[in-house]
Parts: sequence; C-alpha cells; structure tokens
Amino acid sequence: MRKLLFLILAVLGVTTANAGSNENIWDNADTIVVSRDGTGHFRNLNEAIDVCRAFMDYHKVIYVKKGTYKEKVVIPSFLTNVEICGEDRDETIITFDDHANIKDMRLPNNHKLGTFATYTLKIEGNDITLKNITIENNAPKLGQAVALHTEGDRLTFINCRFLGNQDTIYTGVENTRLYFNGCYIEGTTDFIFGPSIVWFEACTIKNKSNSYITAASTPKGQKYGYILNNCKIIADEGVDKCYLGRPWREYAYTVFMNCELGKHITPVGWNDWKKDHEKIRYMEYNNRGEGADVSKRADWSRQLTKKEAQKITLQEVFSTASTWMPEK
Repeated sequence: MRKLLFLILAVLGVTTANAGSNENIWDNADTIVVSRDGTGHFRNLNEAIDVCRAFMDYHKVIYVKKGTYKEKVVIPSFLTNVEICGEDRDETIITFDDHANIKDMRLPNNHKLGTFATYTLKIEGNDITLKNITIENNAPKLGQAVALHTEGDRLTFINCRFLGNQDTIYTGVENTRLYFNGCYIEGTTDFIFGPSIVWFEACTIKNKSNSYITAASTPKGQKYGYILNNCKIIADEGVDKCYLGRPWREYAYTVFMNCELGKHITPVGWNDWKKDHEKIRYMEYNNRGEGADVSKRADWSRQLTKKEAQKITLQEVFSTASTWMPEK
C-alpha cells in the first residue's frame, strides 16, 4: 500500500511538472520553437499559433526551424504582437497548393473554391511580423492562387520570400498598413493586389510571365495605396512585355520611386483596364534601368516632381488614424 502511494505521488509529480512546463510555453513571452523533426515545442506552425494568448500585450516569438511545412495557416484577429521568424529564409517554407478553380465538395453544387479562399497564410490580427521565411502557394497554373492574404493593420515583413503565380499577395482591407523590407516577391498576373496602404522598400519583384505586377484597388477616399521604393524589378528569361500595374478599382494608387526597372517593362508602362483615366493615380519618380524610359508612357500616368516625391515618406504614408513607424 505504501509503495502504491509513492507510485501515485510520483505520477502526480511528473504530471504537474509537465503541466507547468507546457504552461510556460504559452503563458509568457518566451520563444516557441517549431520544428518538423520534433525537436521543438511543436511540429507545425498552426499548433504554435493555437497556444498564443488572445490580445497579448507582450511580444511573442514563434521561431520556425528549417524545413517545409505544408499547412494552411490563419493568424486570427484576436492575436497581436506575434513575430514569426524562420531559421533560414530560403529553407524555411510554409506551403500549400489551393487554387481558385478547385471544386470544393463542402460548397453547394460543388462550387469552385474562389480566389479569396486559396491563401497559404492569412493574417487577420494586428501588429504581426514575419522575418526570414518563405510563404508559398505552389498550385499549378490553373487559376488564382494566393500565398499571402492580409487583413490586419501594422504588419511588417522583413527578408521574406513570397512565391506563387497569379495573385501571390492579396492586401485585403482598405486603410490597413503593411511594410515589406528586403523581400522577394514573384508571380505572373496581378501578383500584388488589393486596397491596403503598402510600402515596399528594397524588394526584388519578379515577373514570371508577360502580364501585370500590381492591381491596386485603392478606394476613393484613401490618400495612398502601393509605394515601391528602391526596388528591383526583374523577369524570367523570355518575359518581355510587362506592365507596372492595372487598376482593379478606378482610384487605384501606385507609385514606383527610385526603382530599377528591367527591359521587360513595356514602354507604355501602365494599363488602364478600361477605367476612367481621370481617376487612376499612377506615378513614377527617378527610376533607372532599361524599362525606366518614360518618353512613351501612358499620357494619363504622371511623373512626380522632386518636391512631390519628397513628400511621400514612411511617416506621411502610415500616418492615417494614428501614427505608426515600422521596424527598419
């Protein structure tokens, strides 16, 4: 009987110790480690996200070790102050393969999935940061296939890769502010699209086919949309006719400043997508490279003056309802 009592106490002690250890994972600001080989706290990113506290007022880091993680990930709206950091940008990959033309058995009459359900990563929460990680939609070229879908405000992406074909990045909510620094983004058609306020700094943007880079849907009352500054615009071999953008909505706002434009950028530069020229807000300033010749640009696009360009700053662009400066 005495031995049985000691055994019960020993089991309870182990159970309590394990509970305390697990509690420390999600009850403080320590880093959560995700690793496919089982050496971290979790084997999948979704599992790590699930244990984060709602509306955290402290900084939580999810460190993702090298590996390929095939999962469809949502960071819900009640999560804030979360940083997802990869061990190696090119070898830490979150991937999925949904595309818009997949028939979804869960929908009436087997309707197709549609663009906005194809994401690999969807960020609904505010104050979320991604660093040193790849987000990929590796669906075949059978329709729209989103890698990153954003709805939150004050989102930061540092040294990340976004891989896909049509509709790689969807910035889905107007007046939300996103900052991309040193990122690599590739795609075929409209692969940066949506209504948000987005600053791309020193990013490499790659066209994989003859098509359009951006498709902003900036609403009428929103002062800014897409700003690409100090970016390098490149293309796959054989790609030779690409547009800087076409307007998804009439008041689309996109500006390329201080960028290197490859020779694949068509001389006219922009496509109007049959929208009212008086409303479209397409601008350039101080670009260079073989695709930067503006002598044959669309006459409804604008070349900014130095004075106008100097007013387009991070502080100005991100000062909407509140002031926000991203981490550089």
